[in-house]
Amino acid sequence: MHGLKGLRVVDHSTGIAGPYCSKLFADVGADVIKLEAAGGDPLRSWSTSGADLSGKDGGLFRYLNASKRSVVGALDDIQAEAEGLVASADLLIEDLPPDAFERQTLLKRHSGLVLLSITPFGLTGPMAGRPATDFTIQAECGSLGARGRPGGEPYQAGGGVAAWTGGSFAAVAALAAVRRAQTTGHGEHVDFSLQEVTALATNCYLDLMWGILGRPPVVGSLPNIETPSIEPTSDGFVGFTTYSAQQMSDFLLMIERPDLRESGAFDMFAQRLGNLAAWEEVVHAYTRKHTTDEIIELAQLLRIPVAPISTGQTVLEHEQIQARGVFADDPSGGFKRPLPPYSVDGNPLAPPRRAPHLGEHSGRIEARTPKRPPPGGECHLPLAGMRIVDATTWWAGPIATQTLAMLGAEVIHVESVQRIDGSRSVGGTFSAQHEDWWECSFIFQSANTNKRGLTLDLSNPKGMAIFEALIAKADALVENFSPRVMDGFGVTWDRVQALNPRCHYVRMPAFGLDGPCHEHVGFAATMEQMAGLSWLTGHTEDQPRIQRGPCDPLAGMHAAFALLVVMAERDESGRGHFVECSMLEAALNVTAEQVIEYTGYGNLMERQGNRSPEAAPQGLYPCAGHSPEAPQWLALSVESKRQWEALLDWLDHPEWATGVGSHLIARRQRQDELDEALRRVFAERDRDACVAELIAAGVPAAPVIDPRALAEHPQFVARGFLEQIEHPVVGSQATMGAPFRYASVDRWLTRAAPLLGEHNTEILRELGYDDAEIEALVAQRVIGERPANL
Repeated sequence: MHGLKGLRVVDHSTGIAGPYCSKLFADVGADVIKLEAAGGDPLRSWSTSGADLSGKDGGLFRYLNASKRSVVGALDDIQAEAEGLVASADLLIEDLPPDAFERQTLLKRHSGLVLLSITPFGLTGPMAGRPATDFTIQAECGSLGARGRPGGEPYQAGGGVAAWTGGSFAAVAALAAVRRAQTTGHGEHVDFSLQEVTALATNCYLDLMWGILGRPPVVGSLPNIETPSIEPTSDGFVGFTTYSAQQMSDFLLMIERPDLRESGAFDMFAQRLGNLAAWEEVVHAYTRKHTTDEIIELAQLLRIPVAPISTGQTVLEHEQIQARGVFADDPSGGFKRPLPPYSVDGNPLAPPRRAPHLGEHSGRIEARTPKRPPPGGECHLPLAGMRIVDATTWWAGPIATQTLAMLGAEVIHVESVQRIDGSRSVGGTFSAQHEDWWECSFIFQSANTNKRGLTLDLSNPKGMAIFEALIAKADALVENFSPRVMDGFGVTWDRVQALNPRCHYVRMPAFGLDGPCHEHVGFAATMEQMAGLSWLTGHTEDQPRIQRGPCDPLAGMHAAFALLVVMAERDESGRGHFVECSMLEAALNVTAEQVIEYTGYGNLMERQGNRSPEAAPQGLYPCAGHSPEAPQWLALSVESKRQWEALLDWLDHPEWATGVGSHLIARRQRQDELDEALRRVFAERDRDACVAELIAAGVPAAPVIDPRALAEHPQFVARGFLEQIEHPVVGSQATMGAPFRYASVDRWLTRAAPLLGEHNTEILRELGYDDAEIEALVAQRVIGERPANL
């Protein structure tokens, strides 16, 4: 596969987000040059366990930077090697503060260059340039405020979710812009916000839910947990996902409580949460009597999404992961690493080369002139003209195709009146307010903007004929059902190729197309449980908890990136390609650190509540006036020696803090007593005043934002992250767009998510059907605009 071998990427970022973005490019052959400061990327000397690296680069650094080259230099030295690198690049990635250098000057010097800037809050808005960590980003975007037992202290999503998710989304945004630059000469500045991507990926669009409710005043504490979810067994924990009424009914059957199926006492989430102690007693009476394996076997027979709660050790032992060969030895030895989560035409990507030593390639980079024409003509969206048939459901598939739609692709979302998109069922929350409740799902509305909607009964030959006519004119078909669904309809790769040799086929099965678990049902929570994200989430005195969502967008972005890669491949081959992108394996790629730590250093990573191996002190502290009805949580996260010294200055050097020592290890060892003292300090102070003063001093701090009020957040308002869009049923609503800005794009959202079958007539007429034929299809329920069997 040619892949992206003709591209050059210069990566002047550190940590995880930027390097993971450029890793996705390196995985498919792009020439990625890591431009490092004299001291190198700090991740070179990092192990979360503090392992003795014996002069070697850390495992996480080697995972993120394999197949790259390293040059020492700085962007601000236009006479040095770095300037020549930038001149030779198709894409420049950087994560410097907003005022670090003149970005527009650089772009003027290098016409056609795509510049990707990844920062905590974006380069504009009132919070641009603020000090931040993953923890304070989660607090400032609403993610942290929604996660916790009712009435208890909220907890973070473990595993550095902002950075990994950010790198995934940023790669799609960057590759789309690069492809446009190669054909039109129009460069781009991609201003990427980690706050925005974390809000999008971890809040399940609660702000839009609040908007559909009419935006009543936000009062009281929101944190809650999903239940049933992760539950204790006789030998550990097991994870369930029961999003549908059928799954919940089957769960009650499994735990031997058919009486509750009849009474309906716990059918609704609000019923279970409102009587949580009684409900957990019911569930645990069953789960604690059985082993994890016994419960998984029975749940799978009932097709209830279920998973073990994996660690960096046990994930390596899972039969599906072993059968699929997900993990391999790092090319430099010493630990195991996940392979990229997608294959092309049944073939894995090329194995990685070892990560470079610092400055290993300084003075050895070949001169190169990027292959792009001078800028000319109107600057259109980068994917304009691309046509996608979107046969996806829930969130992972729809957000992949939605992102491509925002970038200009024409996307037709296909569902049926017999089986509507699963995410529409969430609209049942509003059945009392709206007769057409299936049009009120805040998840469907958020993940399907910029698409047209078509209903087709694929079990009817006439419906399949229409579906095949769409494929015949498409650049790609995307689906994310369990393998048996499309196979049962006969929508195979051979059939797609027969209909349209240039059409790509992207399949996004939960567990892959083969292996002992390939037909099992899985949602985002299933992946969190199985890949290790849940193991790192939750209070230490409690149990593992799900994060709520990130594995869906993560899977979606890996699939979207893979589709853009094979679009580039088609430029060379002239034919379509078959892409398999496993949802689980995408999650395993971003939880790689757990396996790296275990196999490389013998360290089993554990959840730490609201603490972190990268910062101390770190936690939530209740401020003056705090109560369950009016929570006043302050998030504090001190990573560096400079930040610690700034905190001491702000505290006026109290005796309890002066003897701690400035090194991170020393601060982590004293975190218990630091927390106790800081709680006393903050309990007497106004939260917002403390945040403002700490930020001014250079210390990462944030209020814990309620995710129901994101439309009012000053940073989101300033950057236009939520865009107002008119919907025929729920009216005008603030809706999340892309978590990045293009300099050439004013707004991303051009149309609301489609009503069920909204564009049936329009699309069928484009395919040559006349009014009489369309009416016949309606009469035969091949198409329709209302769910069947309501």
